[in-house]
Amino acid sequence: MSIQGVKTYEQERVHYNLAKLKKGGMNFEVAINPDLAIAFKNGKAIDIKEIVRGEHIFSDTNKGTLAPENKMKELFGTIVPLEVAAIILKEGDVHLTEEYRKKTREDKLKKIIEIIHRGAVDPKTKLPHPPLRIKNAMEEAKVHINDFKTAEQQISDIVKALRPVLPISFETRKIMIKLLAEHAAKTYSTIAAFCKPQEERWNDDGSYVCTIEIPAGLETDFYDRLNKSTKGSAETKVLK
Repeated sequence: MSIQGVKTYEQERVHYNLAKLKKGGMNFEVAINPDLAIAFKNGKAIDIKEIVRGEHIFSDTNKGTLAPENKMKELFGTIVPLEVAAIILKEGDVHLTEEYRKKTREDKLKKIIEIIHRGAVDPKTKLPHPPLRIKNAMEEAKVHINDFKTAEQQISDIVKALRPVLPISFETRKIMIKLLAEHAAKTYSTIAAFCKPQEERWNDDGSYVCTIEIPAGLETDFYDRLNKSTKGSAETKVLK
């Protein structure tokens, strides 16, 4: 399973949430906060100090074996743990414990069901599907929950997977967004948490313009997060 260079192995049983990188024939590992590490891998600007759990680089974290400093110097050009950790996070893989994966999947499943219940209807009756019916349909359709995508990012694909077993209609909104230069960089990850921006344009003054297409049921949540990130300065227009 992977996304943008992030990989996990279902049969592997690690004791810590780790970022790992194999370089020069050696393993380099650092213990991490999984939520922040995944957000970092997805483009959010986060201080490395907030992501790592302790400033130690290991060759085998489970055994407590530290990586040799001479090899770090040779392969990374530095022995400063935070600098090495930054490279591991950028170039390496995130490995999650089974306990963490199980909890996040359960949380995302609940959120996905809530979003579909709130925003989708049965095209015949025009009524929302009960949460239990949605859950059963997801099981029947063998819907997969992605560890490295937000619930919002997965909705479109999940609705497509559900249609063969559950009559479902999900209205979408296409929205144009313009951000001031002072908010553009930090707010990009807020937008990307819902879907991949399209028709992107960076203007000479540093402002940013894009369009997105999201399920109508997410529109209110999206505006709330966008306004919080931009202090209400974002310009938006519903195109369809």
